[in-house]
Amino acid sequence: MSFDATFRTNRYDLVFVPFTGIDNHHHNVTFAGSLLASETAESYKWLLQSFLKAFGVAPKVVVTDQDAAMKIAIRDVFPDTRHRLCMWHIMIKVSEKVGTELSQDEVFKDDICAVVWTDALEPTQFETQWCDLMIKYNLTSNSWLSDMYNLRSDWIPAYYRHEHMSGLMRTTSRSESENHFFGQLTNTKLSLVEFLSHFDTAMESQRFKRSKRDHDTRYTQPAMKTNYELELEAVKIYTRGIFFDVQEEIRLACKNCMCRREEEVGDSIKFYILQVNLPGLHEVLFTPKDMVIKCSCNRYEQYGLLCRHAFCVLRLCGIKEFPKKYVMGRWTRDVVPKKTKVSSFDQNAAGNQVERASSIVREIMTATEHIVNRLVTNMDLLSLYRDQVIESKLKVDSADLPAESLDKNARLANILHADQPCSSSSATILPPSGIRNKGCGSNKRLKSFREVSSSRISKKTKTRGCLICGGHGHNSRTCKMKTTVADSQKSS
Repeated sequence: MSFDATFRTNRYDLVFVPFTGIDNHHHNVTFAGSLLASETAESYKWLLQSFLKAFGVAPKVVVTDQDAAMKIAIRDVFPDTRHRLCMWHIMIKVSEKVGTELSQDEVFKDDICAVVWTDALEPTQFETQWCDLMIKYNLTSNSWLSDMYNLRSDWIPAYYRHEHMSGLMRTTSRSESENHFFGQLTNTKLSLVEFLSHFDTAMESQRFKRSKRDHDTRYTQPAMKTNYELELEAVKIYTRGIFFDVQEEIRLACKNCMCRREEEVGDSIKFYILQVNLPGLHEVLFTPKDMVIKCSCNRYEQYGLLCRHAFCVLRLCGIKEFPKKYVMGRWTRDVVPKKTKVSSFDQNAAGNQVERASSIVREIMTATEHIVNRLVTNMDLLSLYRDQVIESKLKVDSADLPAESLDKNARLANILHADQPCSSSSATILPPSGIRNKGCGSNKRLKSFREVSSSRISKKTKTRGCLICGGHGHNSRTCKMKTTVADSQKSS
């Protein structure tokens, strides 16, 4: 799970904090959201305690930026959760901390990224290569890099290699994406009730996109890229987006992987797999009796999907049935139970009929989908059923159903599930006072030191005039008049 705070989400400058995870299509899903009056450790503790109360279980890994208040809250409320720092937020600061010369050195950038971002290194290998890098570029005395090295177990992938599903999230980019998504549907002029209504609209949009991906998974057929039986099985098991990842691994297993040698290790066989155009060998240990397969690249442990090296071994051993123990439920097409998407504002003033209506609608949708799936291969019966549905639709459209009309105050009371107070009663609930949080009041995002410095330089360049001609946009060294005078002096 990843969570990050926004700012300026409503007229009271309350901070909006969405909790973001990954669904079975490998897309963003919002678990929950909260409005905070302050970004203190106590506020985040209350928020995480509320999350724990609602879900009943703490996440295994939480990814945040280097916010100190978040760190304290996670440590106290989720003591067994691994807190991971966003790699992007750390790496974006490197160019500011190493000086102007190294920040423009492309070779240095490639070298440090090759050490930091890869998940192929063990912790000892990372430590050795990091120290060599610091010595090579004379950065051993850089205090900021030393501090980041001391925190290496909180953000370097080498220290997460053997943790289950640790490769899914390295940065808070999914939270940033969700913040942008919600920002498109909200603005700073909203009241709290209006913001809640817009949030519900955003959730309905997210659910609709997910339903569309579910539909594409069930009713469309992707093109096969190999003749391997496991690819045909994979398309029936996984959601469409996940299948494409599995399909690519199977394709590379058939086209680019080969076995250099194999040896028996007890009841198991160890294969040494070479991938074309890549150095080194991957060790794959396979036990045919129990269908247990383990690759040195740890892709299944990190992402929950078998790697190309494992598929290569399965193909060499003649395995034609997908190993069920390596089908992770979270990536399958039917992992999420079918539910009716009911808005939190669908409850009308007549009574509490939402749950009953939801149950009936759910039964109708389930029955309809079952009928379509059974008739999809029989065009005559499918056409007949379609005609019956269209006839029922026309009857409903022509029926004189009473339309509910509510004025603005009644609609707000309906949303809040509360009656309007009498005019004689005094209002005791007041709007929250102005909140001062990070970034509020400026109407702009916070800029880094490098951005501020570069903007100052550009402003100076625009306002400073040339000492020779008095013009703008250049200086005395590049002035055309200076060149003209110098040429005339040479000719004379």
